[in-house]
Amino acid sequence: MQLDRISKIQQHLYANGFSNVQALAQVTGASIVTIRRDLQRLEEVGIITRTHGGARLTETAGPEVAFQSREQDHLEAKRAIAETAYGLLRPHTTVFLDAGTTVLQLARRLKLEPMPLSVFTNGLAVAQELVNVESVNVNLLGGQLRNENLSMVGPYAERLLSEFWFDQLYLGTSAIRDDAQMYTLHPAEASLNRAMLTRTSQVVVLADSSKFAGGAPYAVAPVTAAHALITDNRLDAAWKARLAELNVAATIVPLKRPL
Repeated sequence: MQLDRISKIQQHLYANGFSNVQALAQVTGASIVTIRRDLQRLEEVGIITRTHGGARLTETAGPEVAFQSREQDHLEAKRAIAETAYGLLRPHTTVFLDAGTTVLQLARRLKLEPMPLSVFTNGLAVAQELVNVESVNVNLLGGQLRNENLSMVGPYAERLLSEFWFDQLYLGTSAIRDDAQMYTLHPAEASLNRAMLTRTSQVVVLADSSKFAGGAPYAVAPVTAAHALITDNRLDAAWKARLAELNVAATIVPLKRPL
């Protein structure tokens, strides 16, 4: 499909900075003629700059493509986790969906099979996904735009949170480290996540198994703050045992291609 091919082109250019047409044709499995046509369209909308024999991203394209690139990481696991998370949603309740890429997959699952919900989010991509979805009332948190994550953060966002109470919070995380704490990549994101945790009856953490081997500098909260945690069956045995010891209610979803 054209959209998949365009996405692959953008991801490849983001990862490599510059690429020639031949390399892009190999990455996408498309012909050189097709790639040149795609590059012309991307240049027309300002996503790329074409050079002799190839292309590179324009400087303004970086944050959105970076988010798209992260969105594709461990996609099978994220979708399986989102499917299980969807089963926890209850009609006629109020939920907060954070700005993470796994939570975005939950929004896409909800779009496929809507139910009457009031959804609050600080994620631009989440809000956009749910535009005009029948019976879903979407509320976007105000604040400062964090370009790298397409999210709203900052003191104003935290102040707005204090006016609401949510039946459920669906929270992603950048990493769960050996100290059994959840971490994220930005201090304002960590601060807002901590505020979210104080405004909900149920915390559901969505974290694919790669997050248990990842690193991020800013602590959010202990993983024990989660009333439920959903991950995938690529999680190693040591972490499964650790979560059991911590009395974290973990759901392990199966993947078609376990490592």
